[in-house]
Amino acid sequence: MSALNYLPSFPLPPNPLALFGLLLLAGLIGGELVKRVLHLPRITGYVLMGMLLSGLGLLNGKLIDEAWIFVDIALGLVLFELGRRLDLRWLRRDPWLLATGIFESALSFGFIYFALIYFDVQPLYAAVAAAIGISTSPMVVMLVAHEQGAEGQVTERALHLVAMNSVIAFVLVTMLLSWIHHEYHASWITAVLHPAYLLVGSLILGYAASMLTLLLSRWLGKSAERHFVLLLALIVVTVGVARMLELSVLLALLSFGVMARNLDARHDLMSVDISRVGQMFFVVLFVVSGAKLQLAELVTGGTLALIFIVARFVGKSIGVLSLTHFSGVRAGSAGMLCIALTPMSVLALTMVQGTASLYPDFAARLATIVLSAALILELIGPLAVQFALKQAGEAREEQQ
Repeated sequence: MSALNYLPSFPLPPNPLALFGLLLLAGLIGGELVKRVLHLPRITGYVLMGMLLSGLGLLNGKLIDEAWIFVDIALGLVLFELGRRLDLRWLRRDPWLLATGIFESALSFGFIYFALIYFDVQPLYAAVAAAIGISTSPMVVMLVAHEQGAEGQVTERALHLVAMNSVIAFVLVTMLLSWIHHEYHASWITAVLHPAYLLVGSLILGYAASMLTLLLSRWLGKSAERHFVLLLALIVVTVGVARMLELSVLLALLSFGVMARNLDARHDLMSVDISRVGQMFFVVLFVVSGAKLQLAELVTGGTLALIFIVARFVGKSIGVLSLTHFSGVRAGSAGMLCIALTPMSVLALTMVQGTASLYPDFAARLATIVLSAALILELIGPLAVQFALKQAGEAREEQQ
């Protein structure tokens, strides 16, 4: 036995805790520099820091895969909070808001699909890309709104539309899995049962988590501290169970949040702010997503990315501007709402990642369209949301 066998072996193996801390520190520095020097949203700094670390070879594919669990936790926290802000009673009182969400999602899909078909993209790839394009990044909208202290009609309507976008995008991508399975000659049982398992299983998991939350919150009593720990624990558990069961973290956590709010008839669950502890995971999420997006993607998919972005924006804008006036929204506010729906980032990565685990060749070809567009929207999305909220007069001084 060597006299130095107590020393670590080299190269040092990746350690998840050390990786989390380093990503958090790098994102914090990048975000603060961008905020102080360029007066841009901190999210932009997180993304640029991730791209820089990836470009320098300090954050490679293996380390990104190691860090993806933190991305899922961050997604879970944001999607749960987004779901809790989705008030189904408001949608019943104002059905035009629900109609707006459905209409702008449908137009986004149609505009993106036919634009890509026109430029000779195969129908299956065009359909999946268009379905992903429906989604708007809830992380960007929520975090920029929080950073700006934004409150008002545009902010709340944007968050409700983002939630609807997320659900519709995921459901469509999941349904299109049947077409993908068929394309790769999978059995009809797989083509039918796999999408059904993802949709139904994720909803059941979200419902079970919400019921357990309401039951335990009633038992714990009205204590903000205990409810904070309860929510944090159950969000992490639900993320873990979704990963173990190969379900959708996105749909499970969003449905968890929606049901926890709208099934709580006795108001047992207190409104607690999980954003403080969540901020750590949010920083890591955007650093990792920035590292995942490569500038090289623009070389192969740059033109299609621009077509994708323009078609998506036109579809969403027509959908929003056509119906929001029925809800009493002024034209200027409706225009700012269109701009606030610009971001599309981590959800797109997650959906592409989901297809990659099944058919890597399909995901690689899909990525040339979606990820190049996501790269552009990852950088301009926070700026668009910040601009929209300020112009709508809903942004206040930064929250301390």
